[in-house]
Amino acid sequence: MSDYRRAYVSGGTYFFTVVTYRRQHLFQHEMARLALNRAIAKTQQNYPFTIEAWVLLPEHLHCIWTLPDGDHDFSIRWNLIKSLFSKSVKSSFHRADWMSDSKQKHRETTIWQRRFWEHQIRDEEDYNNHFDYIHYNPVKHGWVKELKNWPYSTFHNYVKNEFYPAHWGCETPLFVEIELGESWNGGN
Repeated sequence: MSDYRRAYVSGGTYFFTVVTYRRQHLFQHEMARLALNRAIAKTQQNYPFTIEAWVLLPEHLHCIWTLPDGDHDFSIRWNLIKSLFSKSVKSSFHRADWMSDSKQKHRETTIWQRRFWEHQIRDEEDYNNHFDYIHYNPVKHGWVKELKNWPYSTFHNYVKNEFYPAHWGCETPLFVEIELGESWNGGN
């Protein structure tokens, strides 16, 4: 069994990447997007967290969360979100032909990759780099040429609040990269 190093900091701020199993384009379906929103809202009722930034692409998502003071358990939150979502959409998206012995042993579906990427935000520069990376992601992956045309992102809230200009990331080439040097963490 792998020994994952986790950066648990009470009240910490974290960047996450979560990917669907075999990179299925689940989130191109409105039903899946609504189910994910419900799973997040239900999880936040018992395990609150603040979403600082978010982007949802067809087969993965990136986000930054801040946990409440005295709390460091992001894993339980992801476990609940993924579990609630999977139960909600299993009849539409589960693929029995993709089930492996390992997936059966762990009582998993074919909705999510088992693990997720986690990175503890260390300082303001790190926060800003990950914040921009999240919002630029739809352009980076070629889904749109202008961020204003990607509806599944907190980018629009930050334009409305005048943090970003409406044409941020499309007027001149913007190369937002982050260093992914930490290990993947367990999830469901």
